[in-house]
Formats: sequence, structure tokens, C-alpha cells
Amino acid sequence: MSIQLSDHFTYRKLLRLTLPSMVMLVVTSVYSVVDGFFVSNFVGKTPFAAVNLIMPFLMVIGSIGFMMGTGGGALIAKTMGEHCPEKANRIFSMVVYLSAVFGVVLTVLGLLLLRPVACFLGADGELLENCVQYGRVVLLATTAYILQFEFQCLFATANKPSLGLAITVAAGLTNAVLDALFVAVLSWGLEGAAAATAIGQCVGGILPLIYFARENGSLLRLGRADFDGRALLQVCLNGSSEMLSNIATSIVGMLYNIQLLRYIGENGVAAYGVLMYLSMVFNAIFIGFSVGVAPVVSYHYGAGNRTELRNMKRKCFATVAVFSGTMFALALLLAKPLATLFVGYDRALFALTAHAFLIYSISFLFFGFTIYTSSFFTSLNNGPVSAAVSFLRTLVFQVAAVFLLPLLLGMEGIWWSLAAAELLSLCTSLCFLKVFQAQYGY
Repeated sequence: MSIQLSDHFTYRKLLRLTLPSMVMLVVTSVYSVVDGFFVSNFVGKTPFAAVNLIMPFLMVIGSIGFMMGTGGGALIAKTMGEHCPEKANRIFSMVVYLSAVFGVVLTVLGLLLLRPVACFLGADGELLENCVQYGRVVLLATTAYILQFEFQCLFATANKPSLGLAITVAAGLTNAVLDALFVAVLSWGLEGAAAATAIGQCVGGILPLIYFARENGSLLRLGRADFDGRALLQVCLNGSSEMLSNIATSIVGMLYNIQLLRYIGENGVAAYGVLMYLSMVFNAIFIGFSVGVAPVVSYHYGAGNRTELRNMKRKCFATVAVFSGTMFALALLLAKPLATLFVGYDRALFALTAHAFLIYSISFLFFGFTIYTSSFFTSLNNGPVSAAVSFLRTLVFQVAAVFLLPLLLGMEGIWWSLAAAELLSLCTSLCFLKVFQAQYGY
């Protein structure tokens, strides 16, 4: 039996609804993990550090896809809850068309800024050339990258999460197979890894475009779209927190790399890259859960069903708590095996990575709550509060921690900074939820 947005949700039905979105986001996050594995083991330590150094900049370029996808999904689902399906389809079409235009513009800007940004991050010599070599190939697929992120959110709104999962898995497998072929077999080096990622992103971005452009069995279809400035503003406000969160996370990643180059050197950037791979996967689980459940919250908000809003909030936060504890335990177990997998060829780098992993994993206990709180307010079409949660988490707490704690604790302060920032973010999220409880009735 298919799940409808208007249903009453049990824990079992909630997991059935969100599992495809979680797997979709995890598969997408594995792109970088696969690239990192092949580059580190078949190309070398310096190219591996280059991928990790430039990756946050590339993620900033694609973050508009999350804004348009989450913000558009919230407004589209709310419009469906108000029983206006034709209007919902016009908003959907406008969002997709504008995202494609943004992708072309950002491709050009990214190529122009690639080398200056790499220099700003502290790259020089071989490290700089490796950053440019990898980044310029990946940037050619920017439009597909943006659409892929966007459709991962909108498949849930269209009530077709399983189809979205299938397309994302196809994109991930394409990337993994081509990485093995281009890097391990044909020895194309960094450009081979970048080409594999770009082609995988094209699979994930173009196939959904073809699906929604034709007659289909979903709630949405691409068609005529009038420019609606008010709707676009609402989409941007709704999704601003997700875009801000992605941009800020990338900026924080850049700042971490700058600090690591200063305190440790190239080994620090490489070690941080391994930490980021597991963190990206765990983040993807929470983001995928939030994306999967968001249309339901938006629908019941639009329908004025406060009873179901309370039910969703209670069950979602309980689920996040279970996920958080599980991920912390997994991180402790996987610290040494993952360090061995990526950097086992270098004893000093392995020891540094394994030690950092154990400290860094404490943050996994906290960040899921903040990610879901931000998404919850996006689902309620309250973009400003959602953005405030994300802004405080990243551009205030994380930036402050990564600069201040190393002054007190030296190198150890860098590894402890994320856990400290996430704990502060959790406290802030709880305060926002309490303040707005009466207004939304959850």
C-alpha cells in the first residue's frame, strides 16, 4: 500500500517514507568517498589532500540545488495541502527551469574563481595545480549537480521516493565503476576521478529531468511555468537555511583546512578529509530523513492538522535520537578501519587520523537534532527561523570554535571544535522549538 502525505504516521510508516531519501543522500555523499579512496590509494597523498582542500568550494557551487529543492518542496507540498494541484505544478516547473539557468551561470563563475580560491585556501605548487586539475572537470557538470540535489528533495514531494532512490543509486554506481576504470585501470589520475564524478552527477540530474518532462505517475510534471516572484521569494526563504547550512559547512571546511595547514601541514588536511567522509555520510542520513519527512509536515501544516504535526514532531525527534546514538557507536568502531582504508600506507598519517576520529565522533551525538530542527521550520514555511538555526550552528558556533579552541588547546583544539559547536547548536535548537511551540501547535 502506498504512503500518502495525508496519512497518520507510525514509526514503521515514517521509516518506510524516509528510507529512500536517506539512501539517496548517502549514495550522493559516497561520490566524494569513492573519489577519495581511489585518489589516495592510486594517485597519491598530495592529490588526495587537493581533493579535500577544493571540495568545499565545489559544494558551495551546488548548494543552490538544496535551496530550490527543499524550499520548493515545502511550498509545493503546502500548496497541495491547500488543494491547488495545478498551482503546485506551475511552481515546480518554475523552480526546475530557474535552477538550470542558475547552473549555467555558476559554472562560469566557478571556473573563473577556481584558482584564486585554491590560492586563498593556502594551496601552492603541486597542491595548487592538483586543485585546479580536479575542480575544472567537476565544474563542467554544475548544472546537473544542482538539479540532482534538487530532484532528490522533489521526488519525495512528488510521492515517488523509491524512483528517486533508483536514479541516485544508478548515478552512484556510475561514479564508482568509472572511478575504478579511469583511475585504477586507465591511470588517468585526478582528471579521471573528476570525470567519474561529473558523469555520475549527469546521470543523477538529467534522468529525473526526462522523467518529469513526460507523462508520469507522480504528483508533479514539468510544463508551463509563469514567473511568480512571490512564490520564488517564498521558495528562497524556505530553502535559505538549507543553502546557508551547505555554504556555511563548506566555508567551515575551508577554515578547518586553513587551520590544519597552519598547525600540522598537508597531513592535517588529508586526515580531516577522512573524517569528512564519514561525517558526510552521517549528515546525509539526517538530511535524507529530514527531506523525506518534510512534505508530510508541510502538507499537514497547510491543512491545519495540528494533531498530526505534534505526532510528527514527537516521532521524528525520537528517531533522530536513536540514529545519533547508533552513529556515535559506529564511529568509534570504524575509526581505525577507515583510517587504514584511506591512509594505511602512511604510519604517521594513520595515527593522526585515528586519533582525530575518536575526538571528532563526539559531535555525532548532537548534530542530527540541529539538522532536523532547521528542516522542521523549513517545512513550516518559516525560512527565517530555519536560517537562524543553521546560521548559528555553522557561521557562529563552528567558526568561533575552530579559531578559538586551537589558541587554548593547540592542534587538539581543532579536533574538539566541532563537538563544542554542535553542543551549543543543540541547546539553541531546543530554545527555538520551545519559543514557537504555541504558534504552530506542535
